[in-house]
Amino acid sequence: MKKLLSILLILLIICGCASSKAKDSFDGKDRPSNRGKLQVIDAQLCGADGKPVVLRGISGNGIPMVDRYVNNDTFKEISEFMGANVFRLALYTYGVGTVGYCTEGNKTQLKQTVENGVEYAKNNDMYVIIDWHVLDEGDPNRFIEEAKSFFDEESAKYKDYDNVIYEICNEPNNVEWKDIKQYAETIIPVIRNNDPKALIIVGTPDWSKDVDVAAEDPLDFDNILYTLHFYSASHKQELRDKAKKALDKGIGLFVTEFGITSSNGDLPLDVEEADLWIDFLEENKISYVMWQFSKVGEASAVLKFDVLKTKEFTRDDFKTAGTWLIDKIAEKSAKE
Repeated sequence: MKKLLSILLILLIICGCASSKAKDSFDGKDRPSNRGKLQVIDAQLCGADGKPVVLRGISGNGIPMVDRYVNNDTFKEISEFMGANVFRLALYTYGVGTVGYCTEGNKTQLKQTVENGVEYAKNNDMYVIIDWHVLDEGDPNRFIEEAKSFFDEESAKYKDYDNVIYEICNEPNNVEWKDIKQYAETIIPVIRNNDPKALIIVGTPDWSKDVDVAAEDPLDFDNILYTLHFYSASHKQELRDKAKKALDKGIGLFVTEFGITSSNGDLPLDVEEADLWIDFLEENKISYVMWQFSKVGEASAVLKFDVLKTKEFTRDDFKTAGTWLIDKIAEKSAKE
C-alpha cells in the first residue's frame, strides 16, 4: 500500500511539474510586464530593451457584436487559456445602426467599450490594438476629422500606458497609397503630439495587401509598421512574395488580421496554407492577430455558435479556427 501511495505521489509531482512548465511556455515572454513599451528598430518590432518581440493574439469583431466579451473575465481567458499576448479592439468607422462610429453609432458608448478593453488588457498583461476599422468607406480620408479627434483624445489618455498600439486605418480599399499616406501624415502627428513614442500601424492599399507598394514610398516617421492581412484559403504564396518584397525594401510589417478561411471570413478552411503563413511570419518575426473572437456563424469566429459563456472556456467551446490558434500560440511561444 505504501509503495502504491509513493508511486501515486511521484506521478502527481511529475504531472504538476509538466503542467507548470506547459503554462510557463504557453504564456510566452513577450508581455507588457517584461517587454514594456514597444518600439521599431531597423523595421523590427522590439521591446523597451531593444530585443525583438512577436505578438500573437486575436481580434474582436466590431464592438457592438462582441461587447459582451469586453470584460475582465473574458480577457483573462484570452490571455491565460488561449495564451494571447495581444487583443485587437475593432472600432468600425462606417456602418448601419449602432455599428459605425462615424455614422449612426453611439460615440460615447463605443468609445467607452474601447477604453474598457484597454484596461482589461492591461489587467491581464496583454498589449491592445485600438483599431480604427476603415472598411466599407474605402478611403480613410472620408472621416479624417473624426479620426483626428478620436486619436487626439485616446493618445492623450494613454500616453503613459506601455500596452497601447494604434492602428489608424484597417483596410483601405479602392484608394491609392498616396491618399493613404496623406491621411497617415495627418493622423500620426496628432498621436505623436501626445505620445511621441507611440507605436502606430498604418493600413496599405487593396484591403491591406499591397505592402510592396507602400514600401516603394514609405512614411518618414519612426516607430511605424505597415498592415498586412491574409486569409489562407484565398491568399497564398503570391501574397507572401509581396510581403517579402516589402521586407527587403526595409519596412516592418504587422498582421493585424488573418484567418484560416476564405477572405469572406467563411468556408473553406485551409489549415495547411495557414501553417505555411505562420512559419513565414515567425521566420521574419512578424506579429499576427487572428480574426475573430466571437460566436457569429462564420467559420472565422473561434467560438461555437451555441456557447453562451464568457469565462471558464474549454477546448470543446471552440471551433477549428479557435483550437488551431490555441495550439499555434502554445507551439510558437514555447520556442521563445
